[in-house]
Amino acid sequence: MPDLLLELFCEEIPARMQPGAAEAIRKLVTDALVERGLVYEGAKAFVTPRRLALAVHGLPAAQPDRHEERKGPRVGAPQAAIDGFLKAAGLASLDQASVESDPKKGEFYVARIHKHGRPTPEVIAEVLPEIIRSFPWPKSMRWGKASAKPGALRWVRPLRSILCTFGPETEEPEVVRFDVDGLASGDVTRGHRFLSEGDIRVRRLDDWLTKLEAAKVVADRERRKDIVLADAKDLALAQGLELVEDAGLLDEIAGLVEWPVVLMGAFDASFLDVPDEVIRATIRANQKCFVLKDPATGRLANRFVLVSNLEATDGGAAIVAGNERVIRARLSDAKFFWDTDRRTNASVPLAERLEKFRNVTFHEKLGSQYDRIQRIAELARALAPVVGADLALAEQAALYAKSDLRTEVVGEFPEVQGLMGRYYARLEGLPEEIAAAAEEHYKPQGPTDTVPTAPVSLAVALADKIDTLVGFWAIDEKPTGSKDPFALRRAALGVIRMVLENGLRLPLAELLAGRFGAGLSVTAERRRTGDSLDTVLDLSFERRLIETIAVGTRGITYEQAQEEVKARGTAFASEATADLLAFFGDRLKVHLRESGARHDLVDAVFALPDQDDLLLVVKRVEALSRFLGTEDGKNLLAGTKRAANILRIEEKKDGVSHDGAPDPALFVEAEERALGAAMADAEPVIAARLAAEDFEGALAAIAALRAPVDAFFEKVTVNAGAPALRANRLALLAAIRRVTRAIADFERIEG
Repeated sequence: MPDLLLELFCEEIPARMQPGAAEAIRKLVTDALVERGLVYEGAKAFVTPRRLALAVHGLPAAQPDRHEERKGPRVGAPQAAIDGFLKAAGLASLDQASVESDPKKGEFYVARIHKHGRPTPEVIAEVLPEIIRSFPWPKSMRWGKASAKPGALRWVRPLRSILCTFGPETEEPEVVRFDVDGLASGDVTRGHRFLSEGDIRVRRLDDWLTKLEAAKVVADRERRKDIVLADAKDLALAQGLELVEDAGLLDEIAGLVEWPVVLMGAFDASFLDVPDEVIRATIRANQKCFVLKDPATGRLANRFVLVSNLEATDGGAAIVAGNERVIRARLSDAKFFWDTDRRTNASVPLAERLEKFRNVTFHEKLGSQYDRIQRIAELARALAPVVGADLALAEQAALYAKSDLRTEVVGEFPEVQGLMGRYYARLEGLPEEIAAAAEEHYKPQGPTDTVPTAPVSLAVALADKIDTLVGFWAIDEKPTGSKDPFALRRAALGVIRMVLENGLRLPLAELLAGRFGAGLSVTAERRRTGDSLDTVLDLSFERRLIETIAVGTRGITYEQAQEEVKARGTAFASEATADLLAFFGDRLKVHLRESGARHDLVDAVFALPDQDDLLLVVKRVEALSRFLGTEDGKNLLAGTKRAANILRIEEKKDGVSHDGAPDPALFVEAEERALGAAMADAEPVIAARLAAEDFEGALAAIAALRAPVDAFFEKVTVNAGAPALRANRLALLAAIRRVTRAIADFERIEG
């Protein structure tokens, strides 16, 4: 079957846009072909700095023929209706239509249309220009004289040529002819900008790949990455060193070169006094080079690997020398920053360094970084007993954790924040727990990142993320849709992972309510009412808000204003805590869903009151999932849902709840007596096992209710004629609902 080859040749495409562009061209073209009946066997996109290409294999030579049957108006319908039918069906007269009859509708016209499929090249020539004109580049440009023409082509960089061929392997392919704003398609491409000259005429994919490689272009992005990685490892091995692999840098380099040439350079060994991470950040950020490690010491070696896009006549000596000059200058700066920070940290006490954060705004509504650090320290001390950390160490670690943000190295290389805090803490002779917390309190920074396990690190990391969430909730800066500028979803997921992976019993509701009630609620209320205060979140702002209310136009006493502020704060704390807990519930559902748990089970557990202990929530969900996988669980769920449905209907009809205890004296049928006795036996057992957090045992006790529940619904009529009997049976159903709700709200469970 024939194949399609498309290449869009242009000036340099930014490396960051290349993977997305390759996926977009593949999807846009193949979707358009399939939509028009052209089903293919396979497709692969290619991208280099100067070209975006697509090969589609196994296309048919033409669209399949189409047979349509179009129903028209009844015989004898008005002429206007008949004319509309003929036009829509493409018929010249009613002679080309047939007449069919229907017992209900009578006789009506039917058009049977046969449409021959168009040749595939014709379809391709129709769809590609529009795809090219509307291609979804993140940024695009107009250029040349075309910029003055309305609707002129926009492309990421000037588009120079279009190659498009179609045909089977056994025949000479044809050029698919089309035009995009004056740029005509053809069968010509070009090779490497400097290592190749002239046009290259190609026929199909294998010919294109072979001729481009001869013209010093490796078209396959993954192959370029393989070449770079293999050659870099070989060079390192020849020197007795190991390559420090960097997937992100490798991706970027593959987007910068068409003909990768791997070279090695060196820098002065004196720079190895600088921390390895700073050296790596310097060389990576400024020169896009890999660093090497000495396996004997585990430290970096004074060598680096660079990737050129040229085969130089001097073997790359000049290219290496140029990179060495730049890296020497950059490392000199890094060493200066490192030496400056060491001197500063040795001579300036922590308290004095913290004072500098008073002039650094964390958020205009949440105060300075100094305010935030003090809040984190207070919360870390409160959390220390929960995680098993020393109170004083947790507080000191929280006060120290952000101190590297004001250092020269982190100012130049923000990506090493936290890590440099560990280095500086060790240089100052601080306990290792504080050094570790300085680095680890930012973790986890993504779903694959590790979580802190050391108690002090855990206390500070939890305090940092909880303070962030409470603060932004208090000022109503919550995530909306896909927008989350303050990474609050990541912060919540970080708290969840730390709690679950460390087996922590964290009373979230009490903790959050306490933080909101400690002052953030008043701040939020101040923002709502427009009361004017000089600062946010300092120790005296609540007192000054009371004074503002008391001496202002309100004309009330100080004591009355104090009570009003207290009431506002209490109401806001309750409302904000519930909302933030719901947010944690949503994040927990996402986290559990990724591990295969059912979201409806999380909903069912969270629907219960006081479900703020995330570890217990997960244990309940896991136990419930196992229980519902059994035959007893499935049948009991069905019976519970039936009971809940009857209760909902009858309670709505009666306008009252039937939650009262059933009266055994009113039991008439043997089945209701058996169910009442089973319920009476089960309730204390379930309560005791739940108190012991034995969820499996509680569910086993609930499972024992399956047989009497099934028998009750089979033999007993709930809506009996006698009002007292009916009310008692509804109370028995309410008891079923009450017992199962001790574990979860079964009504929220699907199935």
